[in-house]
Amino acid sequence: MRCLIVDDSEHFLVAASRLLERQGVAIVGAASTSAEALRSAEELHPDVTLVDVHLGEDSGFDLAKQLCQNSLRRCPVVILISARPEREYSALIAASPAAGFVRKGDLSGRVIRELADRWLGDHSTAVNDEPGR
Repeated sequence: MRCLIVDDSEHFLVAASRLLERQGVAIVGAASTSAEALRSAEELHPDVTLVDVHLGEDSGFDLAKQLCQNSLRRCPVVILISARPEREYSALIAASPAAGFVRKGDLSGRVIRELADRWLGDHSTAVNDEPGR
């Protein structure tokens, strides 16, 4: 599994990359802003993109929508992440095209694979103009 991580914390990017690579997830890139993430996603075509809910002045929810809109095929697997609990964002997560949410403290290769597999199974025929959950 090839993964792009988008977070404005350099410390988190390094720690998450090390953790996930030890668990068999290939980290193909990292980005700190929405603009960098969009460029990286277009160039690298990751299987999964982890997107922090808060990217400095950018919104991870907006980025998730942009990643889906920019895809030439089906909506890509986007997993939202945050240090805060999911319940704080439940309505926004439900309205987003994201495959799911993982609290940063619970991040693991297993959790990412499970969310991605479920998303791909549920959306195997989805196309760009059908980005909903």
